[in-house]
Amino acid sequence: MVAMVGDDSFGQNYLQNFKDNGVDITHVGVTKDAATGVAPIAVDDSGENCIIIVAGANLKMTKEKVEAAESMIKSSSVLVCQGEITMEATLAALVMARKHKVKTLMNAAPADSSLDPNIIQNSDVFCVNETEAEVLTSICIKNVKDAERAAEELLSRGCGSVIITLGGEGALYSASNSHIHVSAEKVTPVDTTGAGDAFVGALAYFMACYPQLDMVEMIRRSCKVATVSVQAPGTQSSYPARDKLPNEIFV
Repeated sequence: MVAMVGDDSFGQNYLQNFKDNGVDITHVGVTKDAATGVAPIAVDDSGENCIIIVAGANLKMTKEKVEAAESMIKSSSVLVCQGEITMEATLAALVMARKHKVKTLMNAAPADSSLDPNIIQNSDVFCVNETEAEVLTSICIKNVKDAERAAEELLSRGCGSVIITLGGEGALYSASNSHIHVSAEKVTPVDTTGAGDAFVGALAYFMACYPQLDMVEMIRRSCKVATVSVQAPGTQSSYPARDKLPNEIFV
């Protein structure tokens, strides 16, 4: 993990949580100049959510701090980036990973219409949801065909492939002008908060640990993980342990 937290109770809780889950926090910095980033969440009766992001210490992540983590990035199988730190730091990490032939997975969330085009160009896999895709492409996504149009626009900007997650409809995978819609199991959601993160985290795991699988199969398995997560309340608390997932996704 390469990140920044504030010198506060939230930051200490994050650090302890990382340790409890075996995450290397050598490059997680602590700053006294900002509070730990937080994201208050409201969930309606249908399980849909609204998230307000207060970036805080996230914006203290700099290019120099990324450069200090080069040995960690170099030794990785997959680098995952997202949109809650500075674009400068994100781009530095992606470029560094590419230099060392580490696969790059960019989850452009939250979406920013002014996203640095170099971030897209340095992404092997560029992943967004319907809303984020619309912000980036100005294409309103109401069905799979709309998602295909948005994916083609993103591909034209230079990324290796595009995944657009479609909530209960699964995900669309696009590469080299071909599109494959991966459906998801129909369930009644309790809380959709964090489903995208569950999907991206699972995808990174399969990219790193099951590289022999094709991307469509990785996406299918990641959809299964995300589907389990929406059937429980909370974000990280809803993410299933391995023994709560079907054995078939680990073969």
